[in-house]
Amino acid sequence: MKMEDLRDYLNDHLAGSVGALELLDRMIEACQGKPLERFFRDLRRDIEEDQGQLKELMAKLGVSESTVRKAGAWVAEKFSRSKIEMGEGSKEEIGIFLALEALVLGITGKRSLWRALQAASRTVPELGRLDYSGLEKRAIAQCERVEARRLEIARGVFERD
Repeated sequence: MKMEDLRDYLNDHLAGSVGALELLDRMIEACQGKPLERFFRDLRRDIEEDQGQLKELMAKLGVSESTVRKAGAWVAEKFSRSKIEMGEGSKEEIGIFLALEALVLGITGKRSLWRALQAASRTVPELGRLDYSGLEKRAIAQCERVEARRLEIARGVFERD
């Protein structure tokens, strides 16, 4: 096992979760008092729990968290703000739509992480510490929830003037 490759891979996914949580914090703030606020809060809780599972695995493997990668994800989320605007009316709708799309992509990546680690755990016993099947099912459910909201918003975002 190339520990350096595994360390980088796990840290890349940890950084992705940092970016997702930052984005969700922004969405929660933007949707305060609106029906989507609860949706984003619930999703944030789920993603934070998944991040905890990843951090726990990393700690058990002796893989240190990359401050640089996490900071990079934080900065990337800040730069995305120009694209994912949260103004009033149609600006807010397209911003939420784009945020949901980014989250779908991230959750799909997380599902791939769990699948890859499950496959690797067959030859690297140290990886066999998590319920990868359960984590994958959870990622699928998250993705389906987010995708349903994204498509619901798409109908309004892309309607004719």
